[in-house]
Amino acid sequence: MATLSDDNPAASRQRAIQRGLTRLLLRDMKKLRRLIVASRLKSSVPSWIDAVRVLVDQYGQTAASAAADFYDSQREAAGVPGNFTVPLADPPPDDQIDLSMRWATKDLWPRDADVATEVQSRPIEERMAAAQVKAEQAAQRLVVDQGRQTLRQAVQQDRGAVGYARAAALGGCSFCKLMASRGMVYKSADSAGRDANDRFSGDASVAKFHNDCHCAIIPVFRGQRFELSPHAAEWDRIYREYAAGHPGDQLRLFRRALAEHDQHPLPGTR
Repeated sequence: MATLSDDNPAASRQRAIQRGLTRLLLRDMKKLRRLIVASRLKSSVPSWIDAVRVLVDQYGQTAASAAADFYDSQREAAGVPGNFTVPLADPPPDDQIDLSMRWATKDLWPRDADVATEVQSRPIEERMAAAQVKAEQAAQRLVVDQGRQTLRQAVQQDRGAVGYARAAALGGCSFCKLMASRGMVYKSADSAGRDANDRFSGDASVAKFHNDCHCAIIPVFRGQRFELSPHAAEWDRIYREYAAGHPGDQLRLFRRALAEHDQHPLPGTR
């Protein structure tokens, strides 16, 4: 039986593709910033959102197609018999894009001094820069999620697939490392743990992702055995030793334990 891990070359290539799409997306998002005019927020922000929607659709289709190619190559490498056509994920609804971009720009709007938050009290140039970062991160998720959703759908519909694992980067956040350490459990909400974190909800709650997340989905097929990579196995050990058995507090305890014991901690955690 062939062995597959979350640190195999195919997983690395898939993450590299996602990062390449992200770089191009962010390049084009920066070009759109000029569409927001501080003196005309009411009219310029909706026009900017329309332009962002075009980018998300364009890059999302590319992400979905690249994910389908990745799935086909992995299925062929696993020697799965029969034909299967990967269904491409639908683009996010316009309302979802609109809500995400309005969330990103909410601090641009003027507020009375007595009700304004600290962020809303900053100069407009700083608020514009902060809004740009939030918008880029939200757009990145909307795009990359189309690729990840394409892979999720394929695993759910393909009889030759048994599930999928999550591949997190060494510098990933504590949530991503925790999800990656669970191995090949992802195919249904029950097996994945829909309630692992209330902040991540909706259809994607089977495998939850956040803004600016670069995790990849790794499909596993019949005849393959999944094993955690050494670093993911270490994350699992840390979780079991320091966080398991503390309902409602696992993620906080895991984050603290990673800062002390992970060989690849996030910058600034030590």
